[in-house]
This record gives sequence, structure tokens and C-alpha cells, in this order.
Amino acid sequence: MELEYKQYLESLIAWGNDVKQALEQTSISEEDRTKWMEQLDNWQSKIYEQLQSEKVEHDREITALREEGQQILLGIEQRDAYRYTQNSVPYGQHQLPPLPYAYNALEPYISERIMRLHHTKHHQAYVDGLNKAEKALYTGKKGEKPLKHWLREQAFHGSGHFLHTIFWFNMTPNSTKRPSGEILNQIEKDFGSWQAFKKLFTETANSVEGDGWAVLLWEPRSGRLAVQSFEKHQWFQLPDTIPLLVLDVWEHAYYLQYETDKAGYIDNWWNVVNWDNVNDRFQEARKIKWELF
Repeated sequence: MELEYKQYLESLIAWGNDVKQALEQTSISEEDRTKWMEQLDNWQSKIYEQLQSEKVEHDREITALREEGQQILLGIEQRDAYRYTQNSVPYGQHQLPPLPYAYNALEPYISERIMRLHHTKHHQAYVDGLNKAEKALYTGKKGEKPLKHWLREQAFHGSGHFLHTIFWFNMTPNSTKRPSGEILNQIEKDFGSWQAFKKLFTETANSVEGDGWAVLLWEPRSGRLAVQSFEKHQWFQLPDTIPLLVLDVWEHAYYLQYETDKAGYIDNWWNVVNWDNVNDRFQEARKIKWELF
């Protein structure tokens, strides 16, 4: 390994140790501190592996490690420190959430190029569009355009932003490939079996015409799970429900890699589903209790 690479990797490890030290001195919950420490430990382990290999096959590996570290730090700053200082997002001040993994982490199932464009360009556009709509609606900056224009913009971009935020955390490079725990129990209760649910969800995703989503929902009003397709981001949603698992089947989510093979993209996506995240969302969603009708 060239000395320049070795020194840079060592500097990343030192930087990670500095972040850990700062976390120890930060007023956050022990649960959150442990979560971030584990992410940093896993990231540093990858760097140690590179150092021990004595070679770097491509600059891309170094770039991926650096970006993963940046994503962890950005996550700490935006998702935790921000959360502890504010109870809400001011109108027109939504931010692009950092990915909880590197852009190439989901390969070979979803390529780095797609993830980078999808996150930094498409999702960012929804964040920008939502902020613009909220400023127009709630801060008196709507200009010459009618109210209904900004309401439509809020619905489209807001739904796009919120769905994509779920989508990123619904995926992981360390997928268990199938659910377990409480979400599996509920899936088997409501759909008969895991395989029956997977078949229904896959068929729903393939049935979307044009741009849209396949979504696993929790219905507090009925006390059960449901599967629904959304067109665009905001059409055909079921009110009073909570999305648990979402799959983006807009062409920008797969076309650069799969071209017209949407079915192939959907089948491969099951390899990166973060069932721990889905289970966490389910446990939180079930806390909402409505009278059943």
C-alpha cells in the first residue's frame, strides 16, 4: 500500500476516535450513543481491513470509506443533535436526510450511480419543492400563483420527501432477507404466511403503471396490515394509515441499472430490505390506538 493511502486511512481512524470522544461528552440518550458508537466501530473495522490488506485496488474504495464516515457524522449532526434542540421542523426548512450507509453499500442489487443520483438529485428536488411550497402557504410568499397550485406542490413534494426518507432506512446492506419478531407474527396473522405477503407486495409493485410506490401499511382503525400502491407519491393513499415498508418503482429508482426490467429490480430489492427497521416502525405504529370500525 502506498504511504499516502496508509496515512490517509490512519487519519480516518483518528477522526473516528475524535467523533467517539465527542459523543461521550454529548448530552444524548445512552441508546442513541450506543447506536452511533456501533456505526463508527463498524466503519473503522472496514478501514483496518484495508490497512491489513496492504493494497487498495481502486481509489473508489477510499472514496467510499470517506463518504461513509461523512454520512455517519452528518447523521449525528442532523438526525440526533438537531432532534434534541428542536421539536419540529420550521416551515420551509426541511433537510435531505443522510443515508445510513455508503452509496455503494447496496451493490450489486442497487448500483452506486443510482443511489447517488436518486438521493442527491431526485430526493433533494422533493425537499426543495416542499420547502418552496411551505414558504408560499405559511409565510405569505406564494406570489402570483393560486393557492391550489401550492397545495398540489405540497402534496407532491411532501409525499416524495417523506416516502423517500422511509425508503432509505427501509434498506440495509446487512439484510436478514426475511422478517422476524413481531412484524413476522403480524404478517402471518394478516396474510397467512410470509411468502403470501411477499407475493402480494411484489405483484403490487409490478402493477404500478408509470411512477409510484408499493407500500406495506399499518391501519390503526382496523388493527391490521394492508398493502397499497401509490401513484406518483400522493395519489391513492389510504388516510389514517402508517407506512411501514415502501418500495420506489419510479423509473429513476432502477432504469440506469435494470433498464426496462422493473421486475428484476423488484425481485432483487428483497435482498436489501431492512427488516429491523420495518419491525421498529411497526412497534411504534401499534402504539396508536383508535376505536375500531
